[in-house]
Amino acid sequence: MFNEKSFEVFEVAGLDERMAAIRQVIQPTFQQLNESFQQQLEPLLDEPLFIHIAQHRRRTTYPPENTWSALSRQKRGYKMEPHFQLGIGSEYVFMWLSCIDRPKNERAIAQMLLDNQPLFESLSPDFVLSGDHTKEKIEELSPENLQRLLIRFRDVKKGEFQIGRIIKKEDPMWKKPTAAQAFMLKTYEQLIPIYQIAIQALLVKN
Repeated sequence: MFNEKSFEVFEVAGLDERMAAIRQVIQPTFQQLNESFQQQLEPLLDEPLFIHIAQHRRRTTYPPENTWSALSRQKRGYKMEPHFQLGIGSEYVFMWLSCIDRPKNERAIAQMLLDNQPLFESLSPDFVLSGDHTKEKIEELSPENLQRLLIRFRDVKKGEFQIGRIIKKEDPMWKKPTAAQAFMLKTYEQLIPIYQIAIQALLVKN
């Protein structure tokens, strides 16, 4: 499970040095947690999920400010479709249903979610939103924010949409790893109906 040392990785200076720390400290946790979530979620989705762990190979100068992993239906990549994302930065761990980097049928996904906004009302009140996976900014899940970010995702070329929950660095939950893992899994389970609607949108013909 993530701990104090996990967050300290983002204090390591230098690209090579931080990547070495990410591989040593964080990526084994990604692998362990995602293997557990994979086993739990596949029966609920009735389809296989594949684990992806970000390698940041395109970076040549600056060390990553956060790092992440994904569970996706696709074996060779994950960004082309909505996927479940588990990641960590200097301030919090995040669990997202993530639509980033211009996935296939993004306009149809956005419109399908706009047309099914009542699904979001059943989520726990601590769910949050993000419109840009490269920034730490998160927004409250409110009807106004939801509609604004979904419209932006639909109409703006660089628009993105992420919904999920975070666990802050200072949260006492980290002292109870079993509780933290259950919280993460419950986050994904609550997102399944929304994920399934988003996946349905991939069948819409452009």
